[in-house]
Amino acid sequence: MKLIIAVIQPDKLSDVKAALQEAGVGKMTASNVIGCGQQMGYEETYRGIKAEVNLLKKVEVRVAINEEFVKKTTDAIIKGARTGNIGDGKIFILDLPECIRIRTGETGHDAIG
Repeated sequence: MKLIIAVIQPDKLSDVKAALQEAGVGKMTASNVIGCGQQMGYEETYRGIKAEVNLLKKVEVRVAINEEFVKKTTDAIIKGARTGNIGDGKIFILDLPECIRIRTGETGHDAIG
């Protein structure tokens, strides 16, 4: 089992969700987050005062999957999130030692579905 964490541009969430559904991966969690990477933020003026914004709005998508879905899932996220510009995001793939479905008590591969 794997946990895939993708940090993407907020406006690409609907494209990523559609690409995941098209790939047969329908379960995901999304959270609004802030962070910075290679973009390093930008400078803006508010009421005549310059302010540096170095933490940018992003969306973190988490998908728990069985091993055979890793390639499908990462390809779908890339398809939905890629613009070719700096700031498209990152994908992290972590081992997931255990999963328990609260409703039924199922564990492991069966709990992920």
